[in-house]
Amino acid sequence: MLCNDSSNNVDMMLNNPEKALIKMSMPLIASLLITSFYNLIDAAWVSGLGADALAGVGFFTPIFMILIGFGNGLGSGAAFAISKYLGEKNKPKADNASVHSMMLDIIVSLVVTVILLIFLNPILNAMGAGQTIGYATDYGVIILLGSVFIILSNALYGIFRGEGDTTRPMYAMIASAILNMILDPIFIYTLNLGVKGAAIATVISSISVILILLYWFYIKQDTYLNPNFRNFNFRNDISKDIIKVGIPASIQLLNNAFFAAVFSALLTYVGSTDSVAVYSTGWRIVIIGTTPILAIGTALISVIAANYGAKNYENIKTAHRYAMKISMVFAFIVAILTNVFAGDIASIFASTGSSVRIASELTSFLQWIVIYYPTMAVGVASTYVFQGLGKGITAMFQTIMRETGFTILFAVLLGVVLGYGVWGAWMGIVLGEIVSNNITMVWADWQIKKLININD
Repeated sequence: MLCNDSSNNVDMMLNNPEKALIKMSMPLIASLLITSFYNLIDAAWVSGLGADALAGVGFFTPIFMILIGFGNGLGSGAAFAISKYLGEKNKPKADNASVHSMMLDIIVSLVVTVILLIFLNPILNAMGAGQTIGYATDYGVIILLGSVFIILSNALYGIFRGEGDTTRPMYAMIASAILNMILDPIFIYTLNLGVKGAAIATVISSISVILILLYWFYIKQDTYLNPNFRNFNFRNDISKDIIKVGIPASIQLLNNAFFAAVFSALLTYVGSTDSVAVYSTGWRIVIIGTTPILAIGTALISVIAANYGAKNYENIKTAHRYAMKISMVFAFIVAILTNVFAGDIASIFASTGSSVRIASELTSFLQWIVIYYPTMAVGVASTYVFQGLGKGITAMFQTIMRETGFTILFAVLLGVVLGYGVWGAWMGIVLGEIVSNNITMVWADWQIKKLININD
């Protein structure tokens, strides 16, 4: 049974990319906001255990980002391959690609889990977890044991995005978020499990997402794609299409985790573990603020890939410029609101126990970090253009250039060399983002013009 809405979504991506971008972005914004909010709720509940507990979970955050990175990366690979095949009018190949995606997700998640469990303590020690390592380990081991569910749930979203359906993943995320919000206080305080309770709640919530998405595929069977394992036919070209975007996209997000780890170590050098608590908590708020930009970029992958498969290169140009335009609007609004209400936002996460001592620094972080938001609007859309064109290596390089290159360079220069300390490290993020995002925008515009000229 085919879902007419999803069929219409495919037609919309090919015939009206601006409308498709808006239609796909809105549920994605809601989905990512929901996820970010319940991550913040995790932080808010954990903060009640004290600053050390909050910092401990913060030290594990880069490792958690590795799991999310693989899930989102493989999801991006699936979205690219599926949208491309649908643009080529080859639905059986798109169906087969959805099964390929699931199998790759499970294999990768098992390998990643084993590696991270083995190296968890050395990684945390290298990051400078120190007195908070007990909290970080308690939280981290449980998350890693459930990582197959965390990776698979994020990767399954990519299959739905490939057919232009972002609404049903939103429903699954809402259900997961509500469940997580209910379970957090029960596991953390009622059952007295502390940070372990927060981790258990997260894993259970991820399992619920998978069950909901698989229900639509295999019980209700009303999706446009039909990921039937009985009709699975292994093909190297499908695997390569998923991997050539999925693995670089995963590494791209892994680089974000590497940046977070290095930046946390830098903060302990120029500041203290309190500065890490400020950064890990503040960055959760940054993720919420930049969610609309990331959602628009994520939707852009499928729109670009479908038109790339159909060789509608002018539509790619249209979609890219429109994505930058609407992202810029969101960026300015969020930056202004965050700056104005920084103190109120900080008070939510630093109002009890020993967490109170980080309130002032958290407020300052939020007021300064928003400076780069408008340039992120053009940088994210431009990087995702390359993923939509199947140029995953290029997109990966751009992220590494931004995070490991310019951002760390400026953070060390300002924070250590010039002696501006923690504030200098923050401004390193701002300057690194501004420089690299503008380079990426020019690069994407050149790539699209090159495609159009070749077609002419």
